[in-house]
Amino acid sequence: MNDGPRPTVRGRRLGSELRRLREIANKSTEDAAASLKCSRAKISRIETGSVGIRRLDLGILLDLYGVTGPSDRDALETLARESKKRGWWHDYGDTIPPEYADFLYLEGDARYIQTWQPLVLPGLLQTEDYARALLAANPAAVRPERIDQLVKVRMERKDVLAKSDPARFWAIIWEPALRCPVGGLDVQRAQLNYLVEAAQRPNVTLQVVPLSVGALAGACGAFVMFGFTDSPTPGTVFLETLTSSHYLEQEAELDGYGLVFDYLRSSALNPAQSIDMITAIAMES
Repeated sequence: MNDGPRPTVRGRRLGSELRRLREIANKSTEDAAASLKCSRAKISRIETGSVGIRRLDLGILLDLYGVTGPSDRDALETLARESKKRGWWHDYGDTIPPEYADFLYLEGDARYIQTWQPLVLPGLLQTEDYARALLAANPAAVRPERIDQLVKVRMERKDVLAKSDPARFWAIIWEPALRCPVGGLDVQRAQLNYLVEAAQRPNVTLQVVPLSVGALAGACGAFVMFGFTDSPTPGTVFLETLTSSHYLEQEAELDGYGLVFDYLRSSALNPAQSIDMITAIAMES
């Protein structure tokens, strides 16, 4: 049975925001349907991202919900316009599974990216050799014949940090991730030197949590938080397991991960001390 096209990440984000605005305005789906002269079912499909929305209809709903700020309206219109836009990763065909495409959409749209990585280094800061060794070490998740393409994708992802209006990237890394010789000592040394170089970018902040800290707030495992406004408040949290990916969007969940990130940030060395530690570990290898 064909259930129709899969909602895009941008479509889901737009729908979720429209639902939130409707509820804040104390309007029902019947109110929204009446304003658009459509069925309640269509409003539900818009709010789940299953169908798109015309600019005119979007304006009518925003008027109904009392959204008058030009910046807020512009942001939602942009999201609606780009909800069906092809991403650069579509050129890689079925090498990119839908769950990974969702991640790339979020990463490409984000104004802020904050991540906690206890075991491996962040994908946006990996060298080609490190990424290849890491992917090759997990044959259960990556077929060997696709490694080269996935490495290329990972390298292209770095553009979000180098474009004219780059994302603000904040990574907190646990010391074991720095010391693990992924790909061998030469690859590890080159990777650590690259981290030091990447940290010189004005939009990149690196902090290291040393082993001496002991028990950590981040015992829950790695996560990535995406913020889509000029505030770093997360709009989505990404979690990954061996066989699946999860995207958290409920306010209570976002608040919890934001709190954990704040605790990790306070437990970590400051950026200058972190660079000193990375440099020292590189010299040891």
